[in-house]
Amino acid sequence: MEEFLEKAIIVAVNLQHDEHFEYGLEELHNLAEALNVEVVGEVTQNLERVTNSHYVGTGKVEEIKNFYEEAGANLVIFNDELSPSQIRNLERDLECKVIDRTMLILDIFARRAKSNEAQMQVELAQLQYMLPRLVGLRASLSRQGGGTGGGFKNRGAGETKLELDRRKIEDQIAKLKRELEQVKYQRETQRKQRKKNAIPVISLVGYTNAGKSTIMNQLLHKVGQTDSKQVFEKDMLFATLETSVRQIKLPDQKEFLLTDTVGFVSKLPHHLVKAFRSTLEEARDASLLLHVVDVSNAEHRYMMDVTNETLLAVGVEDVPTIYVYNKSDLADMKYPYVSGENIWISAKEGAGLDELLGMIKKHIFSDYIVCNMLIPFDRGDLVSYLNEHASVESTTYEEEGTLVKVELKKSDYDRLQQFVFVQE
Repeated sequence: MEEFLEKAIIVAVNLQHDEHFEYGLEELHNLAEALNVEVVGEVTQNLERVTNSHYVGTGKVEEIKNFYEEAGANLVIFNDELSPSQIRNLERDLECKVIDRTMLILDIFARRAKSNEAQMQVELAQLQYMLPRLVGLRASLSRQGGGTGGGFKNRGAGETKLELDRRKIEDQIAKLKRELEQVKYQRETQRKQRKKNAIPVISLVGYTNAGKSTIMNQLLHKVGQTDSKQVFEKDMLFATLETSVRQIKLPDQKEFLLTDTVGFVSKLPHHLVKAFRSTLEEARDASLLLHVVDVSNAEHRYMMDVTNETLLAVGVEDVPTIYVYNKSDLADMKYPYVSGENIWISAKEGAGLDELLGMIKKHIFSDYIVCNMLIPFDRGDLVSYLNEHASVESTTYEEEGTLVKVELKKSDYDRLQQFVFVQE
């Protein structure tokens, strides 16, 4: 068990009787846990709207302070994004470190980001979040001035430092944006290449911890692809930040690419959504989305709404979608079970994968054509092409050439139309 590094009090305001308030609170506990922060208490308040100066009502600040000292905490986490002045006022009056939900999520992302691109995206989001909050996060500046009781000279030094910091941050933001543009350009090129090769792309999307990586690994396993291609999976929030792309080749030579995207969470900081935009855009060009839902969670409808809203925010719309209700074994639901574009499965148990593959095939291989082709003996290259890229059902050798009964994609059919053999 890892040592808890910090002890925190969680503060949340229930605005206008939000029906998802309890769930948002539970999620904040999980987010804190993901960073090894021990939650030692929570303070909640019902309000019609947040207080401009302190987010909570000013009377509450005293309560939080007393609770904080009693519980021996060293951190207060707010379940919402705070404005720069709110952070400043709270740190001054609570005399402790204050962080908000956005900072917490950004920190988790920073620790989990492995690839160069993910690290740049997270850093960009962190800097954009920090820029307007420099003064708040620097409440201690006046104490850094030196020993003359915070006279004018020192304040000047603090403010000069602030200006320098601001400039440094702005330069770094510009640099990261340029580098990410470059990465985006490379990604576009790869995407165009895939389109040219006409390999269909399927994107796994869904709330964090719904089981996307498990489904990806089980499908790889199912088609006999080696374990070295497995992606990281773990029962925790944001286990996956990288977009993994895997090629899946089915026994009948049909193939598709499966991409796994970062999981969503409610109130995902908009800086992050913006930063991860290019990663999430993978889903925009997909032939099909698999929207994975943890059906064992009482709030799964809400999670689906959050996922759909986030997808819309990055411009993913009008992509055919299969809803994959995972963890059905924990929800005491009938599985594997298919109804329309919905399927109930248990990825951990590997139950429902055949049915899922069947649904995928129906969607992305609907334009395949079955026909007979008579290929001259001197075009052995075409026969081997069909054996590799199409599903050859039978082969017989006639006087004029090789007669194959084959199921192939429409683009190949159009290209090889001259060899199509129609019996008289």
